[in-house]
Amino acid sequence: MARSTYYYHTKRLSEPDGYDDARAAIRKIYDHHKGRYGYRRVTSQLRNDGMTLNHKTVQKLMVEMSLYGKRKKAKYKSYKGEIGKIAPNVIDRDFVATAPNQKWTTDVTEVKIKDKKIYLSPILDMLEFSRRYTRVRSWPHCSGCTRN
Repeated sequence: MARSTYYYHTKRLSEPDGYDDARAAIRKIYDHHKGRYGYRRVTSQLRNDGMTLNHKTVQKLMVEMSLYGKRKKAKYKSYKGEIGKIAPNVIDRDFVATAPNQKWTTDVTEVKIKDKKIYLSPILDMLEFSRRYTRVRSWPHCSGCTRN
């Protein structure tokens, strides 16, 4: 490497690069939006404000300043497909009973109490919606279910 090239580059390292105003604008946009904006949205906002910068330049400056957009948390998905057998539709949406103990219905409800999950399963008679039986468990108990 030539001696003049070496001194040229060492001199340029100490000089400002001309992006001081861009850094200040990027920091202002980033802080205003509470860190939710990444380089794409910051670039778009800069263009709306009248400052034209390439997205690669904005990305480079944000990495130098250690500014990264917040990412959304992955949503919890508990669906695992059809597990077990599906019961035949005997009721066929006819919920009116003419005599007691003719049609019963139930549903399982998960209740969280003091960091513990409790499963409540009331059984109702469809005649007057009177409660016949209630089961409370501290875990989802399913004796007839098959799990994969």
